[in-house]
Amino acid sequence: MIRKRSLIRRGTAVAAAGTAALVLAACGGNGDSATGHNGHTATSASASPSTTQGQHNAADTAFAQGMIPHHRQAVEMADLAPSRAQSAEVKTLAEQIKKAQDPEIKTLSGWLTSWGEEVPAEGAMDHSAHGTGGMMTAGEMDRLEKASGKAFDTAFMEMMIKHHEGAVAMAKTEKTDGAFPDAKKMADAIITSQTAEITRMNDLLGKS
Repeated sequence: MIRKRSLIRRGTAVAAAGTAALVLAACGGNGDSATGHNGHTATSASASPSTTQGQHNAADTAFAQGMIPHHRQAVEMADLAPSRAQSAEVKTLAEQIKKAQDPEIKTLSGWLTSWGEEVPAEGAMDHSAHGTGGMMTAGEMDRLEKASGKAFDTAFMEMMIKHHEGAVAMAKTEKTDGAFPDAKKMADAIITSQTAEITRMNDLLGKS
């Protein structure tokens, strides 16, 4: 029994010594180790794009995966304007929407790829939850495609206001819950630009 106690004591002492060594190794800032704790410090302190991948969270992923099909539908709507719109203002607005959102789709896709997350497929908007986040239903898109002249202008702006309101809500969620700095910056830009476009479209519709 005495021998058994002696072994337990010795084992406890060895474990304590091992724990102390680990704590000292973790806290030591001698720069002896190229990996480990010092490596993490260097990564978090670095501002280079290649080391910012770990700064995203689930909200950032949801924002990117939700905004890609959302933007794709806005671009699809904007593509109808040159041949169907009557108003020069509507044509200009559609061109601006496409010019802003096309590059954002590429940026969002790049983030998801770098994070090892799934990029929504090109046809994903056809299977997504239409009617949520301001997304148009298949019926609404069909109605817009068949309209022309002033009827198109009105339908386009009314639908795009709803669409923009959904994007602004998504962007506000990202600003509150997201962690990735560039995603939060994009969300801020979306809120500013699309809120201004909503005001502009309401003016054109005579609703302001």
